[in-house]
Amino acid sequence: MSTSTPSGIGILGSGRVAAALASKLSLAGHTVTIGTRKAAEAADWQGPPVAFAGPAEAARHASVVINATPGDSALERLGALSDELHGKILIDVSNATVRGQDGMPGGLSYPGSSLAELLQYALPGTHVVKTLNTMFFTVMTDPGSLRTQPTAFLSGDDARSKTVVTGLLADLGWPPAWIEDLGGISTARGPEALMLLVPSLIRNRGLTPFALTVAV
Repeated sequence: MSTSTPSGIGILGSGRVAAALASKLSLAGHTVTIGTRKAAEAADWQGPPVAFAGPAEAARHASVVINATPGDSALERLGALSDELHGKILIDVSNATVRGQDGMPGGLSYPGSSLAELLQYALPGTHVVKTLNTMFFTVMTDPGSLRTQPTAFLSGDDARSKTVVTGLLADLGWPPAWIEDLGGISTARGPEALMLLVPSLIRNRGLTPFALTVAV
């Protein structure tokens, strides 16, 4: 575990992204609590040691909270946790999209803005950092698995919070040279718009792990 990162992490969500992040961060030495309303998740868990709690409790007792809930409903979900998230770092890894008839992303839920920006506006006492949303979920915790070096983008208004998140990314396997700090939270619009490419990529390549990268 990096000395610059906290040990208490709450992960909101119960899907593949939440499970992958919880497992890797637990193995890195962090105390991880998964915040979910699905009680069966705890009984079915077969990964490294993590705790389970309701979303509010998981957020309340963590210093860093990761949003791994569906992006199209995240604004409402997290807005209801403003007290629990006050003063915390909120890492948003989700994408807010309108679902097409085939289940694929059919468009952005917030064109002209981004989920990360709206979360920061709704949670002024929270430090929102956008990252890890430009890749298949397995790459988030195993970036070295790709043949090409991937890029993890950072967007956020608070420099100290981005330093903490960079430390957590290191625990997930991301070298500093693979991390691109884009600037303030408004820069999250670019990475979030990558979802417009995803349906075509999946049709062409199937569910093959991928990530956006900057080639120089």
